[in-house]
Amino acid sequence: MELINTSAVVTGGASGLGEATARRLASLGVKVVLADLNDDVGTAIAKEIGGTYAHCDVTNTEDVIATIEMARALAPLWSTVNCAGVGWATRTIGKDGEYASAHDLDVYRKVIEINLIGTFNVARLAATAMSHNTPDVDNTRGSIVNTASVAAEDGQIGQVAYASSKGGIVGLTLPLARDLAAIGVRVNTILPGLIDTPIYGTGPASDEFKARLGTGVLFPKRLGYADEFASMAVELLTNDYMNAESVRLDGGIRMQPK
Repeated sequence: MELINTSAVVTGGASGLGEATARRLASLGVKVVLADLNDDVGTAIAKEIGGTYAHCDVTNTEDVIATIEMARALAPLWSTVNCAGVGWATRTIGKDGEYASAHDLDVYRKVIEINLIGTFNVARLAATAMSHNTPDVDNTRGSIVNTASVAAEDGQIGQVAYASSKGGIVGLTLPLARDLAAIGVRVNTILPGLIDTPIYGTGPASDEFKARLGTGVLFPKRLGYADEFASMAVELLTNDYMNAESVRLDGGIRMQPK
């Protein structure tokens, strides 16, 4: 699939995996729309890479449609990369054995709403827009890459909400690809492992913490780079024979219970 003279929507584009993906796509000549809630940073990054920023809550259908239409106004929408998401860590029950200290159900719903439902919301609407594209020689009209996590398969203690949401993304990959095959839109999912993003902070203490985390990686013994995620995303977008796959990007790590 060719990217030149096309547009892309990257959710969570103002930081981490989304930012790296937006930068790499822009370097390939794609008209990128960064969808995020961090207006100041998102606007600055968009200006730097020659892209466009859209204030977008992925759970809000009107926001998502407006973002997609913004991309379509620049060039036909052929790529969507879903990186928006939140993390959470809480054990299922409290130490005191009281009902009130069990995992907050509203928090669980929120994580599922943003990570899983938000991903599907963007995918269903992006695919609808892509269905209007003129197909290429393979009858392709677009490609979608979603972001899960190794937690989908190796969820750790306290990750019930996060792992559930990411496992849902893995679970929707095949049926979504089957649904969208009718219009020539491919769907793949990346399961990143420990990737060095701003979530780990900066400074000597952060560097020491990340170095310790890296010792648990099979090889290379370090955290992954956001640009390595971006490279994988672009490969999945452009390789016409990659479809319905969930690919771990983790240096061979298998997460321990805690």
